[in-house]
Amino acid sequence: MNASLPDVQALSAGRVFTGDRWLDNHTVLYDRQRILQILPTGSVDPAVPRRDFPDGILAPAFLDLQIYGAYGKLLAVYPEPDSLARLEQYCRSGGAKYCMPTVATNDAAVFRRSIDAIRAYWKAGGTGVLGLHVEGPWINPVRKGAHLERFIHAPSLDEVKDLLDYGQDVIRIITLAPEVCSPEVIRYLLSRGIILSAGHSNASYQEAMEGFHLGIPAATHLYNAMSPLQHRAPGLVGAVFNHPSVMASIIPDGHHVDFPAIRIAKKMLGERLFVITDAVTQTEEGPYPHQLVGDKYESAGILSGSALTLNRAVRNLVEMTEIPLEEALRMCSLYPARVVRLDQRLGRIAPGFEPALVALDRDLNVLGMS
Repeated sequence: MNASLPDVQALSAGRVFTGDRWLDNHTVLYDRQRILQILPTGSVDPAVPRRDFPDGILAPAFLDLQIYGAYGKLLAVYPEPDSLARLEQYCRSGGAKYCMPTVATNDAAVFRRSIDAIRAYWKAGGTGVLGLHVEGPWINPVRKGAHLERFIHAPSLDEVKDLLDYGQDVIRIITLAPEVCSPEVIRYLLSRGIILSAGHSNASYQEAMEGFHLGIPAATHLYNAMSPLQHRAPGLVGAVFNHPSVMASIIPDGHHVDFPAIRIAKKMLGERLFVITDAVTQTEEGPYPHQLVGDKYESAGILSGSALTLNRAVRNLVEMTEIPLEEALRMCSLYPARVVRLDQRLGRIAPGFEPALVALDRDLNVLGMS
């Protein structure tokens, strides 16, 4: 490697996980746009600026596709660039370079202001925010969880068109209940490139499978706020398990889902299971106040969000569910990248991929990122 090339930098570690395999004592060379090479550390030109983590692990940076706010500011309450900057800072503290800020069931004005905030953040040069995850209001009140019933309704096609026209290129994911949305609405959302995720749903097994056959590719926070798997009523959980390609997010904080249930889901779904934090922040303002109770958040006594970061999620998966470290890392990087159709750019350490890297110590604390 010619060290005179502009902007070339290097990260090295005792162990490098590429997303496919482990390499010992290797260095990743990259510029601003892409990874250039992965070389044995001893063969790298010493003139290349390098950060070295000889006792650490280098892995693909994480992606969090469902997070609501951080450091005292929920995006829905404070739809402004500073909320997004705090959210991104929180994500990076846990090893996530990219995130999908999320707004729960609300009125249309809140969604629009959140869309405006993301556009303003991007215009000011903000990075790390992939777009907006709209969770509701087109969900089933029977499975509302902490969502407010006064906002919940079935959508008309005109309402859907208005929201997507306003949120063009910002709205990336919408969580909805397939049984409350017409096939026409679902087809239209998919035709606009929206990634649909079935959640807050009381769908029967048949209704869920019909939604998946229409093209819904994912499910939101598996087990939580959805019709459960029962032996005579397999529900949405059963449909997710039985469909060959639908992916599902899960929250491994020990409160939203028991760890043995995560182990079962992993055996059923394999590479189709990925991690979100579902993280919120302490707030008394807005329709969704959240109070920190131990290491989780509640709203009016109902579990309303986590205090999780993705590096802690990896640790929980390894320690509590016996998922191998490399697979836990993929569940927080490569698999969510697949959901948002960015797996040709993110989720691996390979030439041509974006230089999105996280350095971790052996206890999975974050040491640094690129």
